[in-house]
Amino acid sequence: MKLIAVTGATGYIGGRLVPLLLRRGHRVRVLARDAQRLRDVPWRDQVEVVEGSLQDEQAVAEFCRGAHTVYYLVHSMSGTRNFMSEEERCAKIMVQCAAAESVAQLVYLSGLHPEGELSEHLASRVRVGEVLQPGTPDPDGLHTLILQAGLVIGSGSASFEMIRHLSDVLPVMPAPRWVKNRVQPIAVRDTLHYLAACAELEAPVNATYDIGGPRAYSYADLMRTYARVAGLREPRIWALPVLTPQLASHWVNLVTPLPHTLATALVGSLQHDCVMGSHRIDELIAAPDGGLTDYPDAVRLALEKIAADSVETSWATAHPVSAPAEPLPSDPHWAGRKIYIDQRSMETRAGAEELYQVIGRIGGESGYFVLPSLWRIRGLMDKLSGGVGLLRGRRSRSTLALGDVVDWWRVEALEPNELLRLRAEMRVPGQAWLEFRLAQRPGDRVQVTQRAIFVPRGLAGRAYWWSVSPFHTFIFSGMLKSIVQQAEGSST
Repeated sequence: MKLIAVTGATGYIGGRLVPLLLRRGHRVRVLARDAQRLRDVPWRDQVEVVEGSLQDEQAVAEFCRGAHTVYYLVHSMSGTRNFMSEEERCAKIMVQCAAAESVAQLVYLSGLHPEGELSEHLASRVRVGEVLQPGTPDPDGLHTLILQAGLVIGSGSASFEMIRHLSDVLPVMPAPRWVKNRVQPIAVRDTLHYLAACAELEAPVNATYDIGGPRAYSYADLMRTYARVAGLREPRIWALPVLTPQLASHWVNLVTPLPHTLATALVGSLQHDCVMGSHRIDELIAAPDGGLTDYPDAVRLALEKIAADSVETSWATAHPVSAPAEPLPSDPHWAGRKIYIDQRSMETRAGAEELYQVIGRIGGESGYFVLPSLWRIRGLMDKLSGGVGLLRGRRSRSTLALGDVVDWWRVEALEPNELLRLRAEMRVPGQAWLEFRLAQRPGDRVQVTQRAIFVPRGLAGRAYWWSVSPFHTFIFSGMLKSIVQQAEGSST
């Protein structure tokens, strides 16, 4: 039984590839910067976890040790100035460690791209491929197989969510003239088919192959086709020569759930035709049984997954906008720091399970229990300032897991029937959390404690807190009362 090592297991593709490899009978090891992020995934107890980053040579060496195949499924979507050099350095560490640990096959998922000048993010992906596949390997040395995919279409994918929100919201859509460029989308199930097959080749392969769906489309046709499949009116698309990539990325950030850094990366990749240059992949890996999934069918399958509340992974969970620089303020290391807390408690005869079920539905389609118009206005304000707003929604309407996204929050702590803590990823001058704790009290009563916690950054942070404090009285008190009322109603 081969040992397969997968980077990016908390990501959109990696989080779906791991269970597929397990179902095929492989032993799987994953690399995770924070092993706790994997606590709630269904396959956690079936894999070995190495904790560390791709910049940690010792962790990467341990990750590669004894592995036959290593999947390199990471790509930075950050807006940092040096992300290209960071990605190149990580790729070099991986090649060195994989070769030293006698890995036979390295598999890298890159992107379809034309020849010539590319956007920064697409150019970085190409450069990573060059580092991972430096030349002709020794017969018994490391071989690198690169798969170059176009837009991956599936429930929760960034490309699908961008198309979905643009088509859902806008009956008339101003767009750059390159909206007429041709792209070759591929269903996520077909992407996973090719990736999984790479671990089962008869011999290691050192080559690059394009993968894609059966047809190429203009980006305008992708949106029109989505609208038809979803039962919507087809949008009218106006190609405007004055709409630059920078303006277009701001527009995508405003109208879709994608943050500006991710919108910039996706918009940049659409400035050229991105279609398969050849179908040589057919000589190496046969198409899935029943053939490749065409784009309309991929859209239908994605919508069915969303309707059934069975989205396994999401781009948002895999794309943190920010990370906490310091521990939660209850930690003693915060002594001496300024902290603002809005804390409210209520006791109720509703059970902890009923209360947690209500609290666990927060955000997404359920909203925030009180004054939805105010929350929408605040979300729009965040979007206009370049933040994530409230459009990211949730991966699942009914369940939460560590690391899941809830609109502009991320689940930082979760203990069923006891605790839910959300960390804010909105644009604010400081750090913010929203926390719910449940505690049993005498007389079969449960105390619900709701805390809004804010650690300001400088004078701007303090001014922000005091400017929004007047709204807390009716927003947070109304939220807590509504949670208790709903729980009591469900327990009667």
